Amino acid sequence: MTTSWEPDAEGTEQEPGVDSDGAPSEPEEKRQEPDVAELEDRWRRALADLDNLRKRHARELERVRAEERAKVTAAWLPVIDNLELALEHADADPSSVLDGVRAIRDQAVSLLAQLGYPRRDEVGVAFDPNRHEVVDVVETPDAEPGTVVRVLRPGYGDADNQLRPVAVTVSRKPG
Repeated sequence: MTTSWEPDAEGTEQEPGVDSDGAPSEPEEKRQEPDVAELEDRWRRALADLDNLRKRHARELERVRAEERAKVTAAWLPVIDNLELALEHADADPSSVLDGVRAIRDQAVSLLAQLGYPRRDEVGVAFDPNRHEVVDVVETPDAEPGTVVRVLRPGYGDADNQLRPVAVTVSRKPG
């Protein structure tokens, strides 16, 4: 913004909006009032916009969560259908029912892997506190100390994205 200096009654130049003693003249004060009001209005509008953005984000987040829950639930429906089918045939040959239950378990494990949680149940690997939960420690002469010798409960997921750790029995030195 450029300002022009105007001479006053005595012929000396002075800043516009400033009287001869250097104090702001009334027009300058009145000119600042709309600026403050305008800034306050802009500030209030920005706060309202931020509040609306927060509300919109919360609605969008809830919508996405509901969609994801629906997708996962729909993915599990075939597993439930197959369990009901197995229960209908419970009077059949026990070995065929057992085969059906195993197939359903495999279907469920496959679904968990598709959702990002692959099954972990390796034996003979080194104990990793990020993936394993020690339930028991046994003396085993034919296994290196700190080796998983038995899986008591499989885990699901990777180290970065773990649903639950593998519950294991770990070997230690005999002695």
